[in-house]
Amino acid sequence: MKAQSSIILAIIFAVLIAIFAVINVDAVPVNYLFGTSEIPLILVILFSVLMGSLLTGAFGFVKVFKLQKEIKALRTKQNNSATIIEEDPKLSELEKEQNNVSRGESSNKGT
Repeated sequence: MKAQSSIILAIIFAVLIAIFAVINVDAVPVNYLFGTSEIPLILVILFSVLMGSLLTGAFGFVKVFKLQKEIKALRTKQNNSATIIEEDPKLSELEKEQNNVSRGESSNKGT
């Protein structure tokens, strides 16, 4: 449902920008570092929206990539910890004792 609402909002946003851009077709002066030229305002608006969308998408992609990398590192660490516990008999015995104690406490609380 979230994906559908995001797509609908994106379509509405795109239509509003298209309408806004089509209304503004007059030529405007644009100053560059090396000169000035006249460009239709519709192109300036559409280019600005495109660049904003690309930058936002790029930053979002970088954040998702970092989070996926962190998740992978945490899963590796968790698997390594589980392997160490399984291999060490003392830790395994302590874990069993803790489970027995916690079961005993929960059964005593009920009475």
